[in-house]
Amino acid sequence: MRRLTPRALSLTVRPRHNPSDQRRWLSSEPTTDEGTRTPLPEAALAKKLISPFYFETGYALYAKRPSRPFPPPFSLAPFRSFSDPLSTHNRSRDRRPHVNGEMIRGVTNGDDAVLVGENFIGANDGVGAWAQKPRGHAALWSRLILHFWALAAERDASVLSSVSASAEPDPVAYLQNAYEQTVKATSAPTEWKGTTTACGALLHHIKGAEGLEPLLYVTNLGDSQVMVLRPQTQKILYKTTEQWHWFDCPRQLGTNSPDTPRTNATMDKVNIKEGDVVLAMSDGVVDNLWEHEVSQNIYDSMHSQANMLHVAKELVKAARKIAEDPYAESPFMERAIEEGLAMEGGR
Repeated sequence: MRRLTPRALSLTVRPRHNPSDQRRWLSSEPTTDEGTRTPLPEAALAKKLISPFYFETGYALYAKRPSRPFPPPFSLAPFRSFSDPLSTHNRSRDRRPHVNGEMIRGVTNGDDAVLVGENFIGANDGVGAWAQKPRGHAALWSRLILHFWALAAERDASVLSSVSASAEPDPVAYLQNAYEQTVKATSAPTEWKGTTTACGALLHHIKGAEGLEPLLYVTNLGDSQVMVLRPQTQKILYKTTEQWHWFDCPRQLGTNSPDTPRTNATMDKVNIKEGDVVLAMSDGVVDNLWEHEVSQNIYDSMHSQANMLHVAKELVKAARKIAEDPYAESPFMERAIEEGLAMEGGR
C-alpha cells in the first residue's frame, strides 16, 4: 500500500511577450509545500528562453509523513562537532542535494517528487513500501528520475531550438535516459533501491495556420495523471490513462520492476490554446476526487481567484478532506469494491 501524498500542479498557458518579465526562481530561495516554480540552479538561469509560450504555474503538496533526508553522496552529512568547520574548511556549506556535481532539481514530498518549470512539469509517485526495505529510498528514486528527465529535455536541441525550427522533442527518450542515469547513480558502491511512477508534460510549439501554436507532449508511466481543461467552455480536453499490473500496483520504474520507459511509457500530443489549464496530479488526488469534482474545483477556484497557486492549493485541500474522512465515497473505494475488497472512505 502507498501512503496518501496529494500533489497538484496547476498551470495555464500564456504567450511570451517579454522573457525578462518572467521571474525565474533561484536555487537559494526556500522550498515549501507550495509555490509557483521549483528552484533552478544558478547556471540554468543563464540559458536564453526561446519558446514563444510558457506555463503560468502553481503547485501545492501534502504528505502524511515527512520526507527522509537523502543519503551521502547525494547530500552532505551534518557536521558532528564545533571543531569540524576548523578542519573541513574546504567542504561545501551547500546542504542542497547534488548528483554528478549538479543540484538535484525539483522538490520532495514524502516519497514523491515534483518539478515545475516554464515549459516542463513532472509528478513522480515514489512507492513508500521501500522505506521498510534495507537500503530502500523511493524518494531518492522519484527525485533523481525527475531531475535527469528535466535535464535531458533541456539539453535536447529540439527543445532549445529557435521558434522557426521544425525539430520535434522526444519525451519518452528523455525519460529512458533519466531512468538509465538513475540506475547508474543508485548502483554500487552507492546502492539505493526504490521504484516510482512517472508523469510529465512538456510545452512545445508547432507552426499553425495563423502562426506558432502551443503543443503539449504528455508522457505517463503508472497511475498519476495529467489532465487538460478549457475553462472558457468548461470541457476536459484530455487526460492520461492509468497503467496497472494489478489493483493498487501501477507500472513503475526502479528496482525489480520489469517496466521501462521505452517499452511501457505512453506519449500523447495535445493541441492546446492560451488559457487552457494543465494539471499534473498524483494518485493522492485522483484516488479521492472524481473527474467531475476535479474539473469543477478548478473552475470554481479560477472564478474566485485566477491564480495558479490558489488553484493548486484549493485542489489539494479538497483531496485531503476526502482522504481524511473514513466515511467518504471515493474513486479508490469504488475500485476496491469492484475488486471484491471491503473498504470505505478516502485514501
